[in-house]
Amino acid sequence: MSKPAIDCVGTVEAGSWPGEDEAVATAQSILEVAAGYLHAHESQPFPAEPVEVSLLFTDDGPMAEINGQWRGKEKPTNVLSFPAFPIVPGDTPGAVLGDIVLARSTIEREAADLAKPVDHHVSHLLVHGFLHLFGYDHIDAEDAREMETLETRILAELGLSDPYGGTDPL
Repeated sequence: MSKPAIDCVGTVEAGSWPGEDEAVATAQSILEVAAGYLHAHESQPFPAEPVEVSLLFTDDGPMAEINGQWRGKEKPTNVLSFPAFPIVPGDTPGAVLGDIVLARSTIEREAADLAKPVDHHVSHLLVHGFLHLFGYDHIDAEDAREMETLETRILAELGLSDPYGGTDPL
């Protein structure tokens, strides 16, 4: 079984992110682990060619605009995902998987509140956003448990602790 390939492209638009090359390379390495886990443990099919994920590293102002435009919520959030095409877990994605948008200031505040390193929280949110691109969601408790279990297992592959330890699903 060959390892699935991810091709990340990205832009640092705003916020105190590392340089664009570093931000994209770090995200790509995290998403490759997530893809490998889905492929090996969830039998998630991938096309032979790399799937593209577009990343936007931004801050609260632009994120509030995006969240308002697409979700009708005029406030920043930590991560948003926009699948290129609707799929459900187990469907083979197309060549373009979709977009993930991250807001640095919100992520930094949340990391401080959670007493965890910012880079660990960024990793968690990248995995969370990536799973949304595959059709996973957390609208009801059963779906939330499934998605959070996958997040926890993928983060363990990255050497990171359970972000939901001792909490109820979202």
